Amino acid sequence: MRVRSWRGPVAAVAAVAIGAVLPAAPVGPRGRVLLAAGAGIGAVALTRASGLDRHALGLDPSRLRAGLKWGAAAGGAIGACYVAALSVPAVRERFVDDERGRRGDFYEWIGLHIPIGTVLAEELLFRGALTALVGPLPQAVAFGLWHVRPAMAVGDSVVTTVVVTGLSGLGFAWLRKGSGSVLAPALAHLAINVGGAIAVRAATLGTGPEQRRAADRAGHGTA
Repeated sequence: MRVRSWRGPVAAVAAVAIGAVLPAAPVGPRGRVLLAAGAGIGAVALTRASGLDRHALGLDPSRLRAGLKWGAAAGGAIGACYVAALSVPAVRERFVDDERGRRGDFYEWIGLHIPIGTVLAEELLFRGALTALVGPLPQAVAFGLWHVRPAMAVGDSVVTTVVVTGLSGLGFAWLRKGSGSVLAPALAHLAINVGGAIAVRAATLGTGPEQRRAADRAGHGTA
């Protein structure tokens, strides 16, 4: 069965729309995790129903070993970069963030919200369904736009966020193509997000008040 050409663009627009709606959904953080995961699983199910097989979606069980190999290598490299960054005082200061580094739900965040609500949902949706439907470049654009609303919600630069996440989408797509499995980009994605959260917490908790004020001034470009 051939997939109709219009389904890919429609799916990409729908993904961006979901990304705009999810952060504002009045269901609480855990509810948003479930909604995001449901969006990813639903996208894969619909794409399968459109005629694409597990191999096209990066879900072929025979490619799991390759996905693990590629993902572990990428994740290890990412982790090493975080360790190296934290070992340089000037760089470590850039990770200091009292709000994110001292959040009370930190362990739930890295154990539930990131793995399920972010990594599982986004890898199934973007590197699974959308990559199969529209290819790596359009999915990377959609992936960047998916992050517009979240960036606005936390006060991050929208342009920077879209560019960085879009480029990340291309990198994740490369891992998915090379390994033949969405497991590879999922592990890299997990390493980036969980590693970043741990780096922020380590830098923040290990920094005294004077150092935090200095880091805050540096972050805002003030003397």
